[in-house]
Amino acid sequence: MTTQPATDSGASAASAARAARSERAARAARAVLSCVLLGAPALTGVTGCGGPSPASADGHKDAPAVRKSTPEPAGSVDLGRHITDYAAGITADGSYRVPTERERRAVADGVRALLDGDRAAAARRLAGVGYAVRTLTDSGGARYAEIADATREGEVRRGWGRVYADLRGPARWQVQVPHPSADQRTEQLGIGLLRGAPGGVLVLAGAHRAADSGAGPDAADVAHRRDSVFAAVADALADRRLPAVQVHGFADSSLPDHDVVVSPGSGEAGLPSARRLAAAYRAQGMRVCEVWERYCGRLEGRTNVEGEYAGEAGVPFVHVEHNRRVRDDDGLVAKAVRALVEIAKKWAPERG
Repeated sequence: MTTQPATDSGASAASAARAARSERAARAARAVLSCVLLGAPALTGVTGCGGPSPASADGHKDAPAVRKSTPEPAGSVDLGRHITDYAAGITADGSYRVPTERERRAVADGVRALLDGDRAAAARRLAGVGYAVRTLTDSGGARYAEIADATREGEVRRGWGRVYADLRGPARWQVQVPHPSADQRTEQLGIGLLRGAPGGVLVLAGAHRAADSGAGPDAADVAHRRDSVFAAVADALADRRLPAVQVHGFADSSLPDHDVVVSPGSGEAGLPSARRLAAAYRAQGMRVCEVWERYCGRLEGRTNVEGEYAGEAGVPFVHVEHNRRVRDDDGLVAKAVRALVEIAKKWAPERG
């Protein structure tokens, strides 16, 4: 066997080093281009887009190697699969960090700016807390804005959730999913409703209600905590007079004679909508417990903070619980979505 001369070995190493530098430069260029396409500023020396350094955003400095940007879906995507994949990563052993007041306000302000039509202002406000706004085109052709963490690492560590807004016209209503994973497959109800009626905004929690935060056992239960991004966004939408439906799930054994529990929450503004929704569920063959007619156990949604805020503002809010049988059956999920779409279209009449 012939031994390679030392000079050849040195030349090979130099060539490999040049190639590595070239690849790093190419990756950096691609990252900057991705940031421009996202409408977010690029940060020199990192692959993420927008926002402060991890130390300023979270109080914890991350190693650059794990600060990866959330990939921008290319072209059209299946929005249902996109959101389902995200929800599948929300688990009880995940992480959650309680956001500061400034962080909550920044995300809510970003949502406000986006709905006002000022995408540049939305991007600036969101970038200040490591969030970004992207445009997704669903496989059916509809366009939606996605407001989410700019990096996967931030998303996994903080668990603040996402917001999706229909871009085909003005926002008219909101659907809230506070317990994805914990209330299994409730995100499917939110996805179906967002796709099925015009003018929707989907507010989706980003952590399991039992996720560890170091701030108490219920810190990640966004339906019962005011100090969450989820509540801040829901309140901002209520301030715009957007009625809301909040979807939940319950165990079949909790109320065995009913499939669905419908409630107007703690206020009365949502009662007419709740009555119509209950009728729509019954028309789909579901057994409905109406809290204004009878006691429905501990499933009445009277203490959910988003409902309390809407009630104080006089904005319609409807709290809906679905049993496991409904949520486990795609056909029954589709029927539940049809009922929800009926009420959302009352909030947002078809545009001519």
